[in-house]
Amino acid sequence: MKPTIPAIALLALALAACQADRAPDAADGAAPADGVDAMANDPAAPPPLDQPVEDVPPATAPAGVNQFPDLGLVRMDGYGDMRFGMTADEARQAWGGELKGAGDEAATCYYLTPKWVDIPSDFAFMFENGKFVRYDVGTGREIAPGGGKVGMDADEIRGLYAGRVEETPHKYVEGGKYLGVKDISGGEGKLVFATDGDGKVTSWRVGVPPQVDYVEGCS
Repeated sequence: MKPTIPAIALLALALAACQADRAPDAADGAAPADGVDAMANDPAAPPPLDQPVEDVPPATAPAGVNQFPDLGLVRMDGYGDMRFGMTADEARQAWGGELKGAGDEAATCYYLTPKWVDIPSDFAFMFENGKFVRYDVGTGREIAPGGGKVGMDADEIRGLYAGRVEETPHKYVEGGKYLGVKDISGGEGKLVFATDGDGKVTSWRVGVPPQVDYVEGCS
């Protein structure tokens, strides 16, 4: 009688053959150079931790030359980073760009304007005794604190600033008015709209007293 092979030995031989059949090909079994390559080939893998999940939009470009600044710069205590009471040098630094003279800077009262302003009455900063005290707007492209602007009716202004408007007659325009609005937060700044005889806003200004009430500006 031939000797029989024990069952345990047969089981061991079968397992060895199975493992040999499942051994990976040398090329297929090569590990990737690093974990990033492996994740890049796996659509289910999460993005690297240092990369945003969504595209980040490019930074918003600043307003270009010959454009009025975007909304949000008008204030009852100044304009942009400029604050009433700053010296001309401080105001220029806060503005961050060129401010050109629209009058004799050696005078007690004068205006400075951004370089892209062609007509000073459209947009200008007033300085008196070396301090920033007011800014004037004569165009509908700039909106005053609270929403008023050139071209609006006096009734619209009264509605926007309900209960806060102080009216006085225009010094030079028959039927025209000055519509003054004080800072609702209790600050020193004041907003003044000027209207024509038909009640249309022709200009507005923001500043501190007494300069904000100068009808002729620096004249």
